[in-house]
Amino acid sequence: MRILGIDPGLGCTGYAVVDQNGPGGEPRLVEAGAIRSDAQAELPHRLVQIHREVAEVIEEFRPDAMALEDLYTEYRFPRAALAMAHARGALCLAAGQRETPVWSYPAPQVKAAVVGNGAASKEQVQEMVARIFRLPRVPTPNDVADAMALALTAHRRGPKGESPAERQLRASAGREHRNG
Repeated sequence: MRILGIDPGLGCTGYAVVDQNGPGGEPRLVEAGAIRSDAQAELPHRLVQIHREVAEVIEEFRPDAMALEDLYTEYRFPRAALAMAHARGALCLAAGQRETPVWSYPAPQVKAAVVGNGAASKEQVQEMVARIFRLPRVPTPNDVADAMALALTAHRRGPKGESPAERQLRASAGREHRNG
């Protein structure tokens, strides 16, 4: 399965293409990078640029799904949330136009899937991403490391965000219900 992990941002959008062969297979980083929009351009032009460049990544690498971080906001920074929402919309449009499913994960779930702790620091996530992919150093910019973490989360948690243990419990509960 091939996942395109994306850390959306109006100024910088990180992306990572990660393959994994079968459940429990070793993840393999295929491509990673950052899309930077022109900060001097008007909002519509920036969104077109993000959309166009992500569409090119989707066309080239043909992912089975796109993994995005859930939209969130800190009350102190509402404008940042709005900028992220604009970028996220352009990314979802690019995926939808190419019939690529979009899977969304809250930040604590990404941290838990990668580090094992939903309250892990950004630095802990970045270090673990570098370790998992056997990189000589933490990927930069941070948006790229976050995109890698999102792709790993999609591989580990699937479209519903469940851990393997949660999937097993749900499956066994379904069998008991049918047999009961």
